[in-house]
Amino acid sequence: MTAWTYLLLCADGSYYCGCTTNLEQRLAQHVAGSHDGYTSTRRPLKTVWVGEFQTVLDAIDMERRIKRWSRLKKEALIRRDYGSLPELSKRGFRPSNQPKTFVILRSRRSRRLEGRFDSLRGSRRGLRPLLTMTTLGALR
Repeated sequence: MTAWTYLLLCADGSYYCGCTTNLEQRLAQHVAGSHDGYTSTRRPLKTVWVGEFQTVLDAIDMERRIKRWSRLKKEALIRRDYGSLPELSKRGFRPSNQPKTFVILRSRRSRRLEGRFDSLRGSRRGLRPLLTMTTLGALR
């Protein structure tokens, strides 16, 4: 079943991240303010990013990941600046000129681990590539 993760820009300048299996209906609910919650008092809203996923679990996983991101990293996602996401993930972020390869790995127990790797040859046993940042562009 197809599912979506989305980011809304609220009137107060904050971002709201959510996921749904019926995107049009859920966005209409946000715009109408029909559900009490975070966005009901922060209208008008603007949809700034939507990602489509093959399963609900993948959409929920992405929503949880985005909710932990900094504002700068969310704005890079909105701009579709996938190359800067790994750099923005670092604590004490400072821009650098050396790009890193960013890979999401899945272990045999289906846990997802994120990290920066210069190559996949150095990855740990039992982990296999799941998604690279270059393929995230296809998730628009």
